[in-house]
Amino acid sequence: MSEPNVTTTLQTLSRGLAMLEAIAAADGAATAKTLSRALGLQKSTCYHLLRTLQHEGFIVRLPHGTYAVGGRGARLGRAVVQRTGPDPAVLSAMLARLQHVTRETVYISGWRHGIIALQEWIPGPRMLSVGNLDIGYTGNLHARASCKAILAHLPPSEAEAMLPGGHYETLTANTICTWPEYASELMRVKKQGYAVDDEEFEAGVMCISSAFFGADGTPAGAFTVAAPASRARTDMTFLSTRVRDTADRATAFLRLEATRLPISPGTADTA
Repeated sequence: MSEPNVTTTLQTLSRGLAMLEAIAAADGAATAKTLSRALGLQKSTCYHLLRTLQHEGFIVRLPHGTYAVGGRGARLGRAVVQRTGPDPAVLSAMLARLQHVTRETVYISGWRHGIIALQEWIPGPRMLSVGNLDIGYTGNLHARASCKAILAHLPPSEAEAMLPGGHYETLTANTICTWPEYASELMRVKKQGYAVDDEEFEAGVMCISSAFFGADGTPAGAFTVAAPASRARTDMTFLSTRVRDTADRATAFLRLEATRLPISPGTADTA
């Protein structure tokens, strides 16, 4: 058997990494046409790389045809996030506190460019397994409490565009499967300040979620508590209060971070 063509393999990898970097730099505005031109690639090569990166979860195709970094790509960019965005350690600490107070499994999800992805989760002492949920998960927006909590604070047309057209996938007997029903649910979520997945994603499991907001007032993510449905119904007031309190703390933190101005070298206070 002949040895693999190392030059070709490295060139393909180099092109893929360059494309991923270009998509990240475009901040959700990259198209196949602009990427092909910017990277000097033939259209067929460009589409092949896009399909590969999308299939592997490093990028996602947005509803309006542009591309953004996906769940796996986001994990690679954690160092950049730590350097340029709000300190994720603070949000992780808030998540840990929520888990300690509720003693249930908790999640934090982030929202950007129309993608709602699970970023971190902590199991409760009373272990609860919820489907295939793991870091980077972006599926089934119509059945997740975190997605309801975020979508409720977006314009209805934008929320509808993020969901699959027509009939949504039925995951359980309680799954909301049409836009009119879902739109009504989002209105209720916005009014009460938290969302509930009432055994809609997985039978026997209930999730309660509340969104937190960036300095510009748009949703930045959501905190979620998951518990067996019977226990969650009994503890609904307690759990919803705790998850809303955590979301409010996160919102206050992000607003405070936005007001902090960097100190230029040589301008330390000498008073």
